[in-house]
Amino acid sequence: MATTPAPHPQAPPKPTWDPRDPVRPLLRPTIRIRLTLLYGGMFLIAGILLLSIIYLFTAQALSDSTSQLPFKVVNGTVQPTSAICQLPVNPTGDQLNDAVTLCLRHQSDRALDDLLRRSLFALLGLSIIAFAFGYAMAGRVLSPLGRITRTARQVAGSDLSRRIELDGPDDELKELADTFDEMLDRLERAFTAQQRFVANASHELRTPLAINRTLLEVHLSDPGAPVELQQLGKTLLATNERSEQLVEGLLLLARSDNQIIERKPVDLAEVAERGVDQVHAEAESRGVEIRGERAAAVVQGNGVLLERITLNLLQNAVRYNVPEGGWVEVTTETQHGQAVLVVSNTGPVVPAYEIDNIFEPFRRLRQERTGSDKGVGLGLSIARSVARAHGGRIIAEPREGGGLVMRVTLPI
Repeated sequence: MATTPAPHPQAPPKPTWDPRDPVRPLLRPTIRIRLTLLYGGMFLIAGILLLSIIYLFTAQALSDSTSQLPFKVVNGTVQPTSAICQLPVNPTGDQLNDAVTLCLRHQSDRALDDLLRRSLFALLGLSIIAFAFGYAMAGRVLSPLGRITRTARQVAGSDLSRRIELDGPDDELKELADTFDEMLDRLERAFTAQQRFVANASHELRTPLAINRTLLEVHLSDPGAPVELQQLGKTLLATNERSEQLVEGLLLLARSDNQIIERKPVDLAEVAERGVDQVHAEAESRGVEIRGERAAAVVQGNGVLLERITLNLLQNAVRYNVPEGGWVEVTTETQHGQAVLVVSNTGPVVPAYEIDNIFEPFRRLRQERTGSDKGVGLGLSIARSVARAHGGRIIAEPREGGGLVMRVTLPI
């Protein structure tokens, strides 16, 4: 007996609207509506207050003008009560009417002048109050923009973990803040994935390179190996060493792109001395003199990474120098609240339009800079990344007569 299959559960109906649709209800509390209501309400309140004050002043002026008439009737005769109002002696009816009219007009003019003066003072006071209240309200409404700006500045300093997380009504500013937070999430994931990939690839490449180096060194240590094999082993060992330098450079470049979290006082003069000691032997072998005065310049940062900046700059300055009579000058000092490290050297003439290329990974200016004894093309890229991670920068300038002037500035 055939059995009927159980009916499949019905899928829930698809929504007829997209929750990601930016369309919002017409009455949502947008900044435009809030500012309209706020400033419209302020204008209405100020207008009501101004009309009320003018009304009170007018009523007072009318009361004063009616309570103090410029004339009075005594024993059937009209006598002035003010020195301003003068009546002729034994006036006729027309003369009396003209004189009284003139006195009343003069009194009304005085009342209007007093009313105008008081109204101007009231308008001035209300204007000051309105401007102060409007400034305070505008600052309150636009205060989220300051929060967004501060977060953007912190993110610009390579701190991608910062978020705005703005609370408040669902208006344009909150929508902007939420969009900015989503963008930061994607950027942080992308940068983290990129750095993780470089770090993992570098770690994975270390093991086979170390094994190759060990095997080559073992074969080279055999005294009975043929000369051709010895020469091939030395070539392969040099190539393997270059690959190890490339892997180490990639790993350091991936690490140095992050903001430095743990900071300690580091003297750039001491860091520069260490770098000079490490390249001293190579400089002597190439006939390059290292000179310069190094004053104390203490910064907050990572000493190992800052030493890498100095070492990379010195190695480039020594290796890309003139064949004879070359020199490298290394100086440290403090200028305008910043620590400055300057490495200048003699060398071939570098066009100004090619300066930016030397900071790109694996980029060299000319063919003579591609020799295997001059690094793997990551030195200046690492130096720039480390400087940025410390909140500083590095600038290269062509030196007159050939060579470069590398200037590193770091905040104290």
